[in-house]
Amino acid sequence: MSRQGLTPVIDSRCGRPLPAIELELEIPFFDTDPMGITWHGHYVKYFELARCELLKRIDFTYQQMATSGYSWPVVDLRLKYVRPCQFGDSIRVAAQLSEYENRIRIDYLIHNAEGSQVLTRGHSIQVAVDANGGLCLQSPAILLQRVRDAL
Repeated sequence: MSRQGLTPVIDSRCGRPLPAIELELEIPFFDTDPMGITWHGHYVKYFELARCELLKRIDFTYQQMATSGYSWPVVDLRLKYVRPCQFGDSIRVAAQLSEYENRIRIDYLIHNAEGSQVLTRGHSIQVAVDANGGLCLQSPAILLQRVRDAL
C-alpha cells in the first residue's frame, strides 16, 4: 500500500498478509455539489468499486457469490470523513480484507494520490445467508478456499 495506506492484516494460519488492493480514481464533476465538494454518499460508491476489485483479487466476484448458493448482504457500513474530496482530485482507494472466517470485513482508506493526506476511512461487513434465508455463523467453505488460494 501507499505511505498512508492500510496496515496489512496477517492471516494467523499461514503468516501471510490477507489480500488487499488499491485503485486510483479522479473525482468527476457529477459526483460533486455546487461548491465542487464530493457529495457524502459517493464515498460509499468508491468503497464499492474497491470492494469489487478486492473480490476479483480473491476470485469470488458477486456473480460467483450468487452461483455459490449464498447471498452476502452488507450488514454494517461505517465511514469517517476526515477531509473532503473535490472535483478533479486524484484519489487512491485502498481495500484490505481483514476478516473472512465468520464474516467478510473489508477496511477502506481513501487518500490523495500522493498518499500524504487521509480523506476518508471506513469498513464494511458482509455475512453469508444460505438459500433458505438463514444466517451462516461461519463463512462457507467456498469463501475460505478462495481466500486461502489467494494468499
